[in-house]
Amino acid sequence: QVQLVESGGGFVQPGGSLELSCAASGNVRAIDAMGWYRQAPGNQRELVATITTRSAYVIDSVKDRFTISRDYAVNTVYLQMNSLKPEDTAVYYCNADLYDNYGNLVYWGQGTQVTVSS
Repeated sequence: QVQLVESGGGFVQPGGSLELSCAASGNVRAIDAMGWYRQAPGNQRELVATITTRSAYVIDSVKDRFTISRDYAVNTVYLQMNSLKPEDTAVYYCNADLYDNYGNLVYWGQGTQVTVSS
């Protein structure tokens, strides 16, 4: 069994920063891609950023403020969020496309709340 454990969410004022982290543990044999999605109340879940061994992608609306990175040694992905805006308020979910003992599967974290408000 594989688990994705997220941390780093919280409450921050506009203009502030947060760093989210997500660690994959358990029977992880290899990871193709890890990423972050977010879902605001009343909205669909949307991709924010994704990273593989070859490239990183961040959606246009946040690419000047958010950075995705990965520590391959500990199967952890990070999302550094700067200059946060109220519209960034959402539950942020970690996602991993990986191989475990059962083959190639996609796993999700439990979500971490990010609230940006004055």
